[in-house]
Amino acid sequence: MHLAIVLHPANKMAAQTAGEFLSLAEKLQLQVHAVSKITEVVPSASRYKNLHLYESEREAMDRGEITVAIGGDGTILRTAHIAREAKKPLLGINSGKLGFLANIQRQNLGQALKEVINGKFNLDRRSFLEAEFSNGEMHYALNEFVFSRKGTVSMVTLTAEYDGALINRYWADGIIVSSPTGSTAYNLSTGGPIVLPQTNVMLLTPISPHTLTTRPLVLPSHKKLTIKVEPTDQEVLFSGDGNNYELPVSSPQVHIRQSDHYIELIGLSEQSYFETLRNKLMWGADVRELK
Repeated sequence: MHLAIVLHPANKMAAQTAGEFLSLAEKLQLQVHAVSKITEVVPSASRYKNLHLYESEREAMDRGEITVAIGGDGTILRTAHIAREAKKPLLGINSGKLGFLANIQRQNLGQALKEVINGKFNLDRRSFLEAEFSNGEMHYALNEFVFSRKGTVSMVTLTAEYDGALINRYWADGIIVSSPTGSTAYNLSTGGPIVLPQTNVMLLTPISPHTLTTRPLVLPSHKKLTIKVEPTDQEVLFSGDGNNYELPVSSPQVHIRQSDHYIELIGLSEQSYFETLRNKLMWGADVRELK
């Protein structure tokens, strides 16, 4: 079996976990494909004869049947954008902090690899959101798109329309348009709801709105949500999954909906999304017992 590996280049725990992965892969007779820079991050990597090196992560992922991403959710997001085009399932091993996407812990690495070999795992399909600019430019986000103030302490004014109908004119620090996958990211920290990943919706969450009665909205994701910068001379920063993009100057508006693009996350046979929520958010835990 052929696996590609991607890891956070500056995370010491990710490097250590990658070393453990390479050792296990050799014992399990797995062929591993990675970018050549892995030998700089994991010094022991060069001794593995089952490791094949390439100039880019995309080349490595094209050779693997499954991609193993080692790091935190940021690493998973970066890998997911490559996997979107490669159309390969993604196994996320957590060596970061919360790890909603990288929800397999490093101590379960051996179990995860054995389940992958035996085909005894779950596939969790996660859809991307797509954003289309007025000039036809397209961008994609697995977690969220964010409109926020840029280089100013003043609030911004943004107009939101859904399927051609006016929702509201927001005066706020910004707006988050989140997928169900991103509901546990920036959306959650601004008071938005948690949504089961397989739900075909998107979340419209204002960031510190001037009017306290302005609340998050859950909208069906198959129709178009349009965000307009009005007036157009405002300094507004637009980003998708942490990547910044320049809005068109003449017509700064963005149409957002669920994309046909998706990735498939591999989960252990015993895992569920609610188990992940309980573990990451410490639901049901008695804080007195943690002292």
